[in-house]
Amino acid sequence: MKQALVASWRLLRLVPHVLHGLWLVRRRFELLTAAEKHQLIQWWSLKTLAILGIELKAAGAALPDGHLLVANHVSWLDIAAVHAVLPQARFVSKSDVRHWPLVGALVEGAGTLFIERSSKRDALRVVHQTAAALRAGDCVAVFPEGTTGAGPALLPFHANLLQAAVSTEAPVLPVVLRWHEPGERFSSAAQFIGDTTLAQSLWRIASARGLGIDLQILSTVTPDGRDRRALGDSLRETISLRLG
Repeated sequence: MKQALVASWRLLRLVPHVLHGLWLVRRRFELLTAAEKHQLIQWWSLKTLAILGIELKAAGAALPDGHLLVANHVSWLDIAAVHAVLPQARFVSKSDVRHWPLVGALVEGAGTLFIERSSKRDALRVVHQTAAALRAGDCVAVFPEGTTGAGPALLPFHANLLQAAVSTEAPVLPVVLRWHEPGERFSSAAQFIGDTTLAQSLWRIASARGLGIDLQILSTVTPDGRDRRALGDSLRETISLRLG
């Protein structure tokens, strides 16, 4: 009963915070510099995690702009966790997210590139967009698993989007995300798999005790003439080994 009350209080606090974020995106963002936008994105993301009782620990150094960020994927909150540390990241996300209530407008406002994963033509379009963004000095973030996994074992990496880094010879920044909670090195509450709905996932997260996420920024990887599949295999092995 007590934890249900805690979860309810967290969600009540989250609603105005999300609405405030939506107002900022729609009314303020176009008036701000890139640095000011990044500052607001970081503030909003940190507060989102705090409201939900999530402890964030980060290790490692970020790169200057103009790189591809590659991370494993467990929760829809992975984006908030990365933005809390690297607010300049522009994510590539599946097109479904654009239609999520409130959340879709927020991630779109943060510069997200949307992809229809079932369409090869659309994947090629996003590769070109990503390459252009990298040349312009942006940080673009991708989840090469393509969907969320359980945590300890990585799903196969889809290497299509890595072609943008290969084509532009941009550095790649591997990032490891590990959700945990007391008694579980890999949190079950954070998992967003199977038939779990967004509402169910949100309740589980808000109800969790001691939920945390460790974010590790690893050493830069350069394509070095490798094709996208070889680069993807190398990145998957690197992230998998660090997850342990």
